[in-house]
Amino acid sequence: MTQKSTLVLMPAWNESVVVGETVRELREAVPDVDLLVIDDGSTDDTAAVARAAGATVLSLPYNLGVGGAMRAGYKYAWRNGYDQAIQVDADGQHNPADLHRVLEGLERADISIGARFAGEGDYKASGPRRWAMLLLASTISRAAHTPLTDVTSGFRAANRRAIRQYTEHFPAEYLGDTIDSLMTAIKAGLTVTQVPVAMRPRQGGVPSKNPWKAAIYLFRSLFALFIASTRRARKAIEP
Repeated sequence: MTQKSTLVLMPAWNESVVVGETVRELREAVPDVDLLVIDDGSTDDTAAVARAAGATVLSLPYNLGVGGAMRAGYKYAWRNGYDQAIQVDADGQHNPADLHRVLEGLERADISIGARFAGEGDYKASGPRRWAMLLLASTISRAAHTPLTDVTSGFRAANRRAIRQYTEHFPAEYLGDTIDSLMTAIKAGLTVTQVPVAMRPRQGGVPSKNPWKAAIYLFRSLFALFIASTRRARKAIEP
């Protein structure tokens, strides 16, 4: 097979306001890939809007959180024989124009991260959130033996080997979908690289930001890192 089969995974929970336009933009920008929207128990018409826009939809019976939704998505990718999968947000912050660039990272690693702090764009984080990101990046970079600047990015791609890993070891806890899954994969022997991307503003809705939530983010991210670091290493299952 000359061209690898690719599945875009888009977890969505009550994103009916933005998911339709996000799906349409992605279909126009990268028509050569398949798109699966994982409707994470939404109470609005997210599933119907995504389906009408041209996506295949996997509807979960109740809300599992991003980690649970992504594990379901990776199981779908594995069972349907996709060579690679890439996660994007339903709110339009990940630019479809960067999708192939992130996928190209899989030519040199099992997991490729679209990094916001690697020379592209003007995305900034401050206060406790920024401190947490720096600490997490430093710790995971040492474990991966490669410099990483944005280990909490949800814009990431996986080859067949990483897809197999995620079907078995993709935690559902808060931040587990980024920190724990990445550290667990590294400890299992998978390799990681990053590709610079520019983050766009959320295309709809209002993100909530306040000092209390920033402090909670710091605590939870450090806790997720602790759990991931103490988890027993398991060798990756070869596809």
